[in-house]
Amino acid sequence: MVRGKTEMKRIENATSRQVTFSKRRSGLLKKAFELSVLCDAEVALIVFSPKGKLYEFSSSSSPSKTIERYETNSKNMGVHKRTVEQNIQHFKEEIATMSRNVDLLENTKRKLLGEGLESCSTDELQQIEEQLEQSLSNIRARKNFIYKERITKLKEEEETLRRHNAELRKRLEVKSLTLSTVQQDIDPQQKIMEVETQLFIGPPERSPH
Repeated sequence: MVRGKTEMKRIENATSRQVTFSKRRSGLLKKAFELSVLCDAEVALIVFSPKGKLYEFSSSSSPSKTIERYETNSKNMGVHKRTVEQNIQHFKEEIATMSRNVDLLENTKRKLLGEGLESCSTDELQQIEEQLEQSLSNIRARKNFIYKERITKLKEEEETLRRHNAELRKRLEVKSLTLSTVQQDIDPQQKIMEVETQLFIGPPERSPH
């Protein structure tokens, strides 16, 4: 027969309650022992019967040792828990502060762009104007610096090209001088001589009487 599910409530019959206690206690102690052996766990079990009789099991020397270890770990866990809670609270405060700063920066950005100025006083508008002028001055200074760097770089490139051009001109002069010297050293007999000739076709000229 299939065993029915036991209803989880107090057994009213004293005899049945005592029998159930004895059976369940033995099973609980057996499970505690198996857990300590199979998993190499430190297990302590304390059970008081309805009449106050003590039943205990410990995988160590005594349940008190396990209880002391539990109390020590509980204190450490309490300190750790408080530390975690303090860190969480600190992070929450930092997040709130950063959120306020972001909102402030966004508001300032809109005002610098000329938006949301309706609620600004004259002093605030004056301050915004001074900030814009300072920003414009910084932008112009940076732009001038970039222009100066470009001009300096172009001048350096110009000087490099000038030196390169002078070197090429010098090489060309050397080659021209070498070619002229070679032409002067050629054997005169090998030169083509130009002979001037006069050719006349017709009757001979008569001498005057």
